Amino acid sequence: MVLMDGKKLAQQLETELKTQINNLREGRKPSLVVIMVGKDPSSEVYVHHKQEACARVGITSKLLEFASDVTERTLITTIQALNADSSVDGILLQFPLPSHLNKTKMMSLVDPSKDVDGFNYQNQGLLMQNQPTIFPCTPLGVIELLKAYEIELKGKNVCIVGASNIVGKPLGMMLLNQGSSVDFCHEFTLDLASHTLRADILISAVGHQGLITKAMVKPQAVVIDIGFIKDPRSKKVFGDVDFAQVKTVASYLTPVPGGVGPMTVVMLLKNTFLLYLSHEKN
Repeated sequence: MVLMDGKKLAQQLETELKTQINNLREGRKPSLVVIMVGKDPSSEVYVHHKQEACARVGITSKLLEFASDVTERTLITTIQALNADSSVDGILLQFPLPSHLNKTKMMSLVDPSKDVDGFNYQNQGLLMQNQPTIFPCTPLGVIELLKAYEIELKGKNVCIVGASNIVGKPLGMMLLNQGSSVDFCHEFTLDLASHTLRADILISAVGHQGLITKAMVKPQAVVIDIGFIKDPRSKKVFGDVDFAQVKTVASYLTPVPGGVGPMTVVMLLKNTFLLYLSHEKN
């Protein structure tokens, strides 16, 4: 079994990106603005990691924090101002949002040319049509990880467990565009194992500890674990995959932590840089 080291690959990609940014002509550097509403502990940790990563490669980052009771109008006005600010390349709206704010509506307000997460419906429509666009960071990180380990995608059967708009659906579209046959599974899927056992590449993005067992994995399958669950008592982090058991049957397997997570962060940096280049060109 080959362990797919996302942390090592992400460090390599960061080094390459840092060199590219250092080689830019004199002038402004790529910039990212993160909007965070409320005091969700996990969000605060994620945002901190993102800001540290920006600093490592030379991307200017700014955090705008709002109280959990911020009005919709205030948030709309903030996003519109950032859309109009030529010094801002990427806008990241950190989730979750409080229940009184419509997540889909807020995402749609971010200018597609500054949509660093690739969540705006225009960018997702371009993805659906296999056109150049900004891809969501976690799905893009998975694709880059598969390519780095020279995993053939064309003609392969892929099963994705988890069909969210943020990870599962866009990742499935990206794999379809690469020539894979994709089977989407979700909470209403009956006999999940009958789907997963057909997969040459099995991807789980649910957030359910130990959901994928050895008995659900086709021998020599590639297994990608996007789940991230933190035990409140032990503080240990787990994925969707029963790692100890599945490693005895899989050909390639991502660890948690150290697999897809670091790739998600470096893809955020890459997307910010691509948006910067697009703005400078125009």
